[in-house]
Amino acid sequence: MLDPVDAPGLSELPLENLVACHECDLLMRKPELAHGEKALCPRCGYELYANRYNVVQRSLALVIAALLLFVPANFLPIMQLNLLGQSSHDTVWSGVVALFETGMQSVAVIVFLCSMGIPLLKLLCQLAVLLSIRFDVGRSYGLLLYRIYHHIREWGMLEVYFMGVLVAIVKLADMAAITIGLGLACFIGLLLIQVWLEVVMSPHQIWQALSGEDAHAGD
Repeated sequence: MLDPVDAPGLSELPLENLVACHECDLLMRKPELAHGEKALCPRCGYELYANRYNVVQRSLALVIAALLLFVPANFLPIMQLNLLGQSSHDTVWSGVVALFETGMQSVAVIVFLCSMGIPLLKLLCQLAVLLSIRFDVGRSYGLLLYRIYHHIREWGMLEVYFMGVLVAIVKLADMAAITIGLGLACFIGLLLIQVWLEVVMSPHQIWQALSGEDAHAGD
């Protein structure tokens, strides 16, 4: 855990040696962390930042895996619905198209952005940021893209769409025969990888690497 800063000595410490808790606003001295260590707020226990191993390599592997799953997750059938002799194969994309064709264009656009457009943009921003660090090129563009990523990260709502799919399956289970499709497995895999990526891709280390403060972010 970090040491709180005494109020009388605040003005004597440079800003780069201070860190504030995002949860309780406690101002603390910023320590140097070894690999595998993490800094916790002594007041509320919030994890301020961590120094993880092989951040860039591990994050790159996860981003590439997520991009490979993106197309099947959105275009392969999530479930097959058989009702009164009629069969339909539903995908994320077919849901967007159905909303658009039934006159709910604004809802279709929102669903497309939150379930497909913004998640893809997030992954592409993360990929570009990690490649700029890995190959030490275009870090100024990497800084811009990482800022964009932090502005749009809350708008990618795959987990909300997934909960909607689960609710639909539960409600329709007594009315029709439902067969789970490969697209749902890919969608769950994509969701889990993105959650894992949020944990592995330490923002503190990425910002340091992009600004040139940490040349060993990928170690």
